[in-house]
Amino acid sequence: VADSYYARSLAVGEYRGVVTAIPDIARHTLHINLSAGLEPVAAECLAKMSRLFDLQCNPQIVNGALGKLGAARPGLRLPGCIDAFEQGVRAILGQLVSVAMAAKLTAKVVQLYGERLDDFPEYICFPTPQRLAAADPQALKALGMPLKRAEALIHLANAALEGSLPMTIPGDVEQAMKTLQTFPGIGRWTANYFALRGWQAKDVFLPDDYLIKQRFPGMTPAQIRRYAERWKPWRSYALLHIWYTEGWQPDEA
Repeated sequence: VADSYYARSLAVGEYRGVVTAIPDIARHTLHINLSAGLEPVAAECLAKMSRLFDLQCNPQIVNGALGKLGAARPGLRLPGCIDAFEQGVRAILGQLVSVAMAAKLTAKVVQLYGERLDDFPEYICFPTPQRLAAADPQALKALGMPLKRAEALIHLANAALEGSLPMTIPGDVEQAMKTLQTFPGIGRWTANYFALRGWQAKDVFLPDDYLIKQRFPGMTPAQIRRYAERWKPWRSYALLHIWYTEGWQPDEA
């Protein structure tokens, strides 16, 4: 990520390359450039980038539903992901550690199990489910994570291979989140966060989140969940607004 562009490696099936997003502020447009290796799968690459940047969102509709909560950031969109499995790995690695530590752990996993691009050796593709499913849990632990977290990553990789980890948003998000919580190492927070980012579900709230609990002092997760009902069906966007608004407090009602 730089001031004027976002670039990353991307793998779509057997195709590998680099995708770059450049904002055109004057035209309210996002220009997407693909390296030659991704040109045969351009349509799928564009669909992935659209999900990543939430380009199908109509901020006016969302903002109208959120009322004063959305007034400070009327164009806020919900960051998605390039790949649901990748986002699942990132969610597990982000458990109970700082953002900086999660980024370091992720980088170590990518260095060890990812595939470096021949044409762009400074870029490494995120590890595939096949690679992580075959990983030695002790080798993952040696990167700086608890053994149970390493085992959770391997289980997630196998779930992706078997089809029990939905790669796109399921019809019943609530039930799918409950199913995720049956996976080793995935509790309610991780399942909810994965739904938010991995599936880009529009109506998810995280009442167990540390920062959210700070924003709702004296309220239990159940009370927070009930309070958030007022923002249906856009609770994911409400969550982002509350995260980003320092000092936000709920109304008395």
